[in-house]
Amino acid sequence: MNVVWKDGSEPEVVRVTPLGWLRAGLRALAILVVLLTGLLATLLLRLVERPLFGVQRPLTPWITQAVCTLTLAILGIRLRVSGQHMREKGAVVANHASWLDIFVLNARKRIYFVSKAEVARWPGVSWLAKATGTVFIKRVRREAGAQVAVFCERLGAGHKLLFFPEGTSTDSRRVLPFKTTLFAAFFDDSLRDWMHVQPVTVIYRAPMGRDPRFFGWWGEQDMGPHLLKVLAQAPQGSVELVLHEPVAVAEFDDRKALAAYCERVVRAPLNLELAKGGP
Repeated sequence: MNVVWKDGSEPEVVRVTPLGWLRAGLRALAILVVLLTGLLATLLLRLVERPLFGVQRPLTPWITQAVCTLTLAILGIRLRVSGQHMREKGAVVANHASWLDIFVLNARKRIYFVSKAEVARWPGVSWLAKATGTVFIKRVRREAGAQVAVFCERLGAGHKLLFFPEGTSTDSRRVLPFKTTLFAAFFDDSLRDWMHVQPVTVIYRAPMGRDPRFFGWWGEQDMGPHLLKVLAQAPQGSVELVLHEPVAVAEFDDRKALAAYCERVVRAPLNLELAKGGP
């Protein structure tokens, strides 16, 4: 992922102590074991799941949820969820603050990420993404028809596809304007009449005494140092998922109206936290 959002500020410099290095190493090893075990279990189970259920995945998402829940437990990050999961068929849209979002959102929802096509070529990451059913898209107009067909197949099978409409990650303390082009496919004649969208707000709370933007990944930050500081941190911070009421796509005139509504709903809880002196 390319971190492209910048506001001219820099994250705090976190100096890792020898104990922090030891903690980071042990956590990294434990998480690697969990990820590889989950990947192997998923690949083996898909040998049975694919011929029996086709595009549907009634079994393997439970492995993904277990892996992500264990990863957060190993990191010591507490997760709280408020609101109800969407029962209708459709998509989920959320704000994007960090690579941690993948674990946080997967830990409590059976979702499938929609990612740019380049991720399918990233070493290591591509294996995990493909195994967990990630949908890869090319953000070019000539691919629009093919993308709608894929969305119809996956959404029709009951998959909850997750989009990050901001298009990049932030410092975790704001919601950037939602890109309306990502909502265009929802208004295709084959989707609009039955599809729903559930907005979700991800609220990170930094560890005591740390920069409130501790979990945010933005600007020119490299993955290595950011990963290290999170792995080494103790005591750890927390994160909350706010699941908002789903809305029917058919209730909106166009993609701009739907994007504006979702952006406003997702931003509201975070603004409230900031007003109270929160994360």
